[in-house]
Amino acid sequence: MILERVTAVTHMSDGGRVSTDIEPSDRVWTIPNGISAARLLLVPVFAALVWQQHDVWAIIVLAVSGASDWLDGVLARRLGQVSRLGQMLDPAADRLFILVTLVGLAWRGAVPWWLLVAIVARDLMMAALLPVLARRGYGPLPVNFLGKAGTFALLYAFPLLLIGTLGGSIGHGAWVVGWAFAWWGVAIYWLAGATYLWQARELLRADRTSPA
Repeated sequence: MILERVTAVTHMSDGGRVSTDIEPSDRVWTIPNGISAARLLLVPVFAALVWQQHDVWAIIVLAVSGASDWLDGVLARRLGQVSRLGQMLDPAADRLFILVTLVGLAWRGAVPWWLLVAIVARDLMMAALLPVLARRGYGPLPVNFLGKAGTFALLYAFPLLLIGTLGGSIGHGAWVVGWAFAWWGVAIYWLAGATYLWQARELLRADRTSPA
């Protein structure tokens, strides 16, 4: 019932109609979860490559991670293996790759530190919501369209900025497009954060006004 109430608040649109999603299970040992776990294991490998400025190999690891991100989502739906663990592992891997790329680029002076602060501050704000919701018996809010769009833009932005460090005409073009994605990504990322705050507010308000 808790998950149903969270989903209802998150997906209300078109005059109050609620879209229905696949009901996630409590299974742990699934193929999509295994792929997501492998993606998490690639994060320290990617971090080491960025730190040592092996940018070509780092980009290859990012490409493999992106392909696995698409694959685990497709398999989860087609095999009926959507799980709560998978819903946590998948965005966690995305955020870690974004953070590692951004820290590496900032440390090398390729991007300003304020960009890192803008991303981390939004994630800290979202993390602060978790204990508030948990005290009322709710889990994390489901990812909405804006959250996916912001993450998508950032997942494209930072690999392009990483390619931009290689120089040349391709690097210059990647740098320009990467910054375009970065600006849009940060704006949508924060807009999604505001949407999550509104959803949490409505959820907690409904909880206070509902019968015991």
